[in-house]
Amino acid sequence: MTESRTGRVLPVTDLSLVVLVGASGSGKSTFARRHFKPTEVISSDFCRGLVCDDENDQSASRDAFDVLHYIAGKRLAAGRRTVVDATSVQQDGRRQLIELAKRHDVLPIAIVLDMPEEVCAQRNAVRTDRADMPRRVIQRHIRELRRSLRHLEREGFRKVHVLRGVEEAENAIVVTEKRFNDLTHLTGPFDIIGDVHGCSAELESLLAELGYQDGEHPQGRTAVFVGDLVDRGPDTPGVLRRVMSMVAAGNALCVPGNHENKYGRYLKGRMVQHTHGLAETITQMEGESEEFRGQVRTFLDGLVSHYVLDGGRLVVCHAGLPEKYHGRTSGRVRSHALYGDTTGETDEFGLPVRYPWAEDYRGRAAVVYGHTPVPKATWLNNTICLDTGAVFGGKLTALRWPERELVDVSAERVWYEPAKPLRSDAPGGHDGRPLDLADVHGRRSVETRHAGRVAVREENAAAALEVMSRFAIDPRMLPYLPPTMAPAATSTLDGYLEHPQEAFAQYAQDGVARVVCQEKHMGSRAVALVCRDAEVARRVFGVDGPAGSLYTRTGRPFFDDAEVTEEILGRLRAAAGDAGLWDELDSDWLLLDAELMPWSLKAVGLLRGQYAAVGAASGAVFPAALAALETAAARGVDVGGLLTRQRERAADAAAFTAAYRRYCWTTDGLEGVRLAPFQILAAAGRSLAGLAHDEQLALIDRMVEHDGSGLLQTTRRLYVDTADPESVGAGVDWWLEMTGRGGEGMVVKPVGALVRTEDGRLVQPGIKCRGREYLRIIYGPEYTRPDNLARLRQRFLNHKRSLALREYALGLEALDRLADGEPLWRVHEAVFGVLALESEPVDPRL
Repeated sequence: MTESRTGRVLPVTDLSLVVLVGASGSGKSTFARRHFKPTEVISSDFCRGLVCDDENDQSASRDAFDVLHYIAGKRLAAGRRTVVDATSVQQDGRRQLIELAKRHDVLPIAIVLDMPEEVCAQRNAVRTDRADMPRRVIQRHIRELRRSLRHLEREGFRKVHVLRGVEEAENAIVVTEKRFNDLTHLTGPFDIIGDVHGCSAELESLLAELGYQDGEHPQGRTAVFVGDLVDRGPDTPGVLRRVMSMVAAGNALCVPGNHENKYGRYLKGRMVQHTHGLAETITQMEGESEEFRGQVRTFLDGLVSHYVLDGGRLVVCHAGLPEKYHGRTSGRVRSHALYGDTTGETDEFGLPVRYPWAEDYRGRAAVVYGHTPVPKATWLNNTICLDTGAVFGGKLTALRWPERELVDVSAERVWYEPAKPLRSDAPGGHDGRPLDLADVHGRRSVETRHAGRVAVREENAAAALEVMSRFAIDPRMLPYLPPTMAPAATSTLDGYLEHPQEAFAQYAQDGVARVVCQEKHMGSRAVALVCRDAEVARRVFGVDGPAGSLYTRTGRPFFDDAEVTEEILGRLRAAAGDAGLWDELDSDWLLLDAELMPWSLKAVGLLRGQYAAVGAASGAVFPAALAALETAAARGVDVGGLLTRQRERAADAAAFTAAYRRYCWTTDGLEGVRLAPFQILAAAGRSLAGLAHDEQLALIDRMVEHDGSGLLQTTRRLYVDTADPESVGAGVDWWLEMTGRGGEGMVVKPVGALVRTEDGRLVQPGIKCRGREYLRIIYGPEYTRPDNLARLRQRFLNHKRSLALREYALGLEALDRLADGEPLWRVHEAVFGVLALESEPVDPRL
């Protein structure tokens, strides 16, 4: 607490439970209104009113404080500062609030308003609801308050501000201060270095490898040490001198390890056992000056348990930290950050068994830690342990952030024999614990970078869970699902339900000047994950066996025969290699969006079994009916109107039959199968969804050119300037020519791929414009009749368009998370969201 020119400054931590303490009439509510936001303050009087409609009914106090504690708990759980406006002059009431703060790992802070009895009495007298308050109540409050003053810190309050008298209270200034562990404003880049344990030579080698020169990086990077600088190694003083100088110069941050904590207690004269390398540190430090030992004592005493960095995306601590403790402040948080948690068991070496908290980790922040040595640093559920046993003859490892690159140097020798062999205890295989039902079950919101929160309804999640669990491929090989596509606005041109003019007009309205019209193949949407070999699939995606996957837009495999799938992937793999894409994209895997033809191999049965009935009817029923009607007409029966309608229906049915036959052809194995890739979605460490379509198609053309198997098919395209009527006309003519000879239609896309409007809205990634004859398959043989077209033009597109954008945002998020190396459950969350949205009620013909 400090003085300013105008009044006393009261520092109050941004995340804390502030308890106002004072007798009735001391001015707590006025003080709260003056210094805190209305939403931060919870008044016991208000809570009494909530439960009994009378703020002064003391008989309702028990229920009122239950409500107060509940609301305060919800706020603290959400990371919101909370101010309790109650008398709090009794120790029992304060104890419950301190326990609440501890339960949520926040600082309890007391602000005491110690006012004279007369002031309190006068203030109550002018309040109509308090005018009859007995004087003895105020006197009792003041006695209890003053008995408590000297004990508040011992009760558990981390800060106590006492304001005596009216003037001091009115002139006080409340200043919000950040928690010591909140360094979210620091965005790096960082080099996070694992447990050094006195290995000074290895530390210098690693810093040089990372590009540091005399403790400073020429590009302004910041080193972050995860603790355990001391003990066991040959030169603890050298390590401390280097780290302390870097921290003092602003070139490094450091969190404490359990070994620093123990050595710090030794320096303060506490009784500690000289084990686990402490004896070596004590011996080495005896050769240093008292001044240096004092500097070390001060340095260790000032270390903060953990840091939250880079806007909350990175947490650094020594022994790991569950998400509920990030940015929190309590003894429990510090203990977990220093020591981790144990199961209560011991292993065969007599050492405590660590609780595998990282298995259950589902936090958004990456947690980087050390403490438990492992032979190799690997990611597990967005956490990584950097203690690779340098002092035990292993390596000293650093993580470059945000690049997520690992850099290490080998130990010069075994400096200290480990109590047990180094081994990886990371459970759950490649990516931690298997996917959990809780990751996708029920109503939830998925946070996306391009469209904010996308809500998934519980009933839609249930439908997706049914498909995903029963029919989908291994989720490790299912990193993306393509979004549904919005159709062009309904055309008003005679005889047309969809026409390119509406697509061009929509993009012109959205400010998109240049679009590409891509031929819409008569196939089925397919996503291909192509790994360079089985070892890449094992290393990157954690699967043994297949070197990729080929699946539908609902995640199902296209072929039950794994050999057929591998044959297609092999041809894609060879084409990518011959085209030089592996080297050019610096990747050993590719994710492709494509069309698989005929439409589709799995839909041929549907076409023949369902739509063929219409064709059969046109081939058998209509000729017989027409013959009968014509015979009747020849006999003079008046059937002219019926005969005309029947002839029109026969013509429509014949057109329908011709239309659906274009989408089926005979295949023998892969003979007759065609795959038309049109976008490379991702490669190692990169989402390519934002790469312009002209660049995308150039890469695809090279693959098609180098495909010697005949599998790959090019995607024809035409570029259109939406502001140029002549260019728009050429686009319409191209569509008419293509659909006139039996083509399905085209998809119009912004050339720039990932595009926003001037006001920041996502632009539709593609608008499909289907041909007049193709739509017979969708809407029926007679859909072009004027009365049917008039009815069909009343279709509602807004829901479909909204669905397309939401699924697009989820797909982009899945690709971004995949590129960032996030854990499977995070990627799968977005992929699952796309599938869930597919079950939203919308006209399936759109």
